[in-house]
Amino acid sequence: MPALLLAASLGACAGPAASRTSSSKSVTSEPRSPSARAGKAPGTEEGIASYYSRALEGRSTASGEPYRGAAATCAHRTHSFGTRLRVTSLRTGTSVLCRVNDRGPFVKGRIVDLSLHLARELGIVEQGIARVRVEPVKR
Repeated sequence: MPALLLAASLGACAGPAASRTSSSKSVTSEPRSPSARAGKAPGTEEGIASYYSRALEGRSTASGEPYRGAAATCAHRTHSFGTRLRVTSLRTGTSVLCRVNDRGPFVKGRIVDLSLHLARELGIVEQGIARVRVEPVKR
């Protein structure tokens, strides 16, 4: 019996809340993604970049090609292999172009792992990480 009362009271709470969500404002008029609401291009994200260890040189990436520290490649969790990304340091404004060929990083708060070459170009080798903006680039 108590479970029935709890279910009934929860159901009663859902009714008025549901009616409050409908308003005269059109849902389709609002941007769909958080990046669009912030005035950024779709697929753009900001977060922490890190770079591959020298010890990984020659090891296979998720795409099957070997990691080369001198290449302009990166790891990203969701962009397709082959996607070109512009990675911009938020501190210096310096940007690099790279191609996704691996998955990762798998550390909370990090959004991209760069090859050693790209990390040097962005000036993040000393710190090991940097705040960046990542944007897909159309071919």
